[in-house]
Amino acid sequence: MATYVVGDIQGCFKPFQQLLKRVDFNPDKDVIWSVGDLINRGPDNLETLRWFYDRRDNVVTVLGNHELHLMAVSSGVRKINKSDNFDDILDAQDRDKLIGWLHHRPLIHCEHNVTMVHAGIPPMWTVGDAVDRAEEVERVLRSAACTEFFGAMYGNEPIVWRDDLSGMARLRVITNYLTRMRYCTKKGKLDLINKGPTPVTNALKGKKVAPWFTYSERLTKNDTIIFGHWASIDGITDSTNTIGLDTGCVWGNEMTFLELETRRLYRCRCS
Repeated sequence: MATYVVGDIQGCFKPFQQLLKRVDFNPDKDVIWSVGDLINRGPDNLETLRWFYDRRDNVVTVLGNHELHLMAVSSGVRKINKSDNFDDILDAQDRDKLIGWLHHRPLIHCEHNVTMVHAGIPPMWTVGDAVDRAEEVERVLRSAACTEFFGAMYGNEPIVWRDDLSGMARLRVITNYLTRMRYCTKKGKLDLINKGPTPVTNALKGKKVAPWFTYSERLTKNDTIIFGHWASIDGITDSTNTIGLDTGCVWGNEMTFLELETRRLYRCRCS
């Protein structure tokens, strides 16, 4: 039995299938983990989502920002963007079954002494903190209050966690940390403007920001964390226990598999 973790697929189903063949994936005993963003921007969103749903007993996927956006559009509280191309899912006869399944996916997964999350964990949280706060959002996603949450989910405020946050502001900042974060300050103030491999200056009015995983005093520095979301760094973290797997397949670069047991990486070029 092997466990393979795949980076952001974003509807690029053919490269995903090529990597499954390369590792000789056995659906009877092997397991696939996904860091999220299964869909959007690539050519085969419906096919990708159906593949994971049909094999739901031996896949683990955490929610990315694109899954949350699909759910918000599906609920009717958000219009589809010009850059979105998941109409194939919205028009599918089985859309309710597929999107309903997404509503029950976690924001974070911990197993085999490994934590998987779409974007990251802020420096001032432990893994336990992240799991507890993810559960707050997950409960809402699985309830009748999800429509209200989707209406309030978009936005960059508040930019930093406080224990006394409540309501939708609290859920929004949790969601932003786990599914959108790249750069932040050492105290966790979010810079949601910068997306490149180096930040432009003054995004937070003079506050120094850095990739969330580079802070030497972050509370997860000794934990193994696997994440996606950040194609522009090409998976490079300069850390042995913080592993980035979004290598930009949807942008014409590569898709990456990590074999969890051996830490071997497999890459497939995407056209």
